Amino acid sequence: MALIRLVRHGRATAGWDADPDPGLDDLGRAQAHAVAELLAPLGDVAPQPALVTSPMRRCRETAAVIAARWGVDPTVEPLVTEIPTPEGVPEGRRVPWLRQAMAGTWTDLGPRYVAYRDAVAVYVASCGVDTVITSHFIAINAVIGVCIGDDRVVIRSLDNASVTTVETSADGMALVSGGREADTLIR
Repeated sequence: MALIRLVRHGRATAGWDADPDPGLDDLGRAQAHAVAELLAPLGDVAPQPALVTSPMRRCRETAAVIAARWGVDPTVEPLVTEIPTPEGVPEGRRVPWLRQAMAGTWTDLGPRYVAYRDAVAVYVASCGVDTVITSHFIAINAVIGVCIGDDRVVIRSLDNASVTTVETSADGMALVSGGREADTLIR
């Protein structure tokens, strides 16, 4: 049995319409420091949780603050990255596509996206030790949906730097606590 803490990255400098891989803005850096402070006690336990991050810059920057606090190097894991843009959708049309996708279900999005959801969930479920993963709004929602058997793409309006906790075991995953929700969904 392991506890997996899924941390949504801090606020980014830009949305997908302006930059496909933005870093953190000033508020995002403050949020990363706040979540690192919240998770600091985990760095003092033995064994220390593993630290994993999406390869996207905003997640790596969020994880770097936790890593510095714990004195470790995070593992970059592509399976916990952002939902991919469909083939043929121009760069400037990702945001409208994403807003529409977020209103639907994984089944509506089709096999490629069901496979994305399942890959994120299988990776998280396979974590055999306590782990902190810095990831994305949609990826964390995918894990929540698998835990509770809900096919919606968005189940919780997770705030930046929120922490969602799931428990993994030989029987699968269970949602322990949902992350703090945002008042509005901007990025």
